[in-house]
Amino acid sequence: MRGRCAVAVPGKRPYVAVIGSSEADAEQARVAEEVGAELGRRGAVVVTGGLGGVMAAASKGARGAGATTVGVLPGSDRAAANPDVEVVLATGLGELRNALVVHAVDAVIAVGGAYGTLSEIAFALNAGTPVVAIGSWELSLGGGPVEAIVRG
Repeated sequence: MRGRCAVAVPGKRPYVAVIGSSEADAEQARVAEEVGAELGRRGAVVVTGGLGGVMAAASKGARGAGATTVGVLPGSDRAAANPDVEVVLATGLGELRNALVVHAVDAVIAVGGAYGTLSEIAFALNAGTPVVAIGSWELSLGGGPVEAIVRG
């Protein structure tokens, strides 16, 4: 483990990031909403980038299941958050917020995604944060798959 991921606190709810494209297709949105709902049913705090696509779908599913949802926005305008984000953190950091998202959680679930998602996966793996990938990036290291990523 190169870095240090967030440390889960016994007796406290786990924090799980759901990451993916802001322009998700219908299947990615369906999966993200289902993931968010299941995390909510299991008592997790769901952390996203707070905008649209996968982030909005995961937030919708989580809120529908009674979870606390946190959105870590790249801009400075809290009003830009999707309507299912309960706690809005408007960082003004642009893409640098990707590192904040994955360093604040106990695990990361990637649903689809583009280069921003790839950066979040890299930050998470470098920090030793577990990553589950569902229809997301296929990574290799030295010609073999990155074993730290669980495929869903």
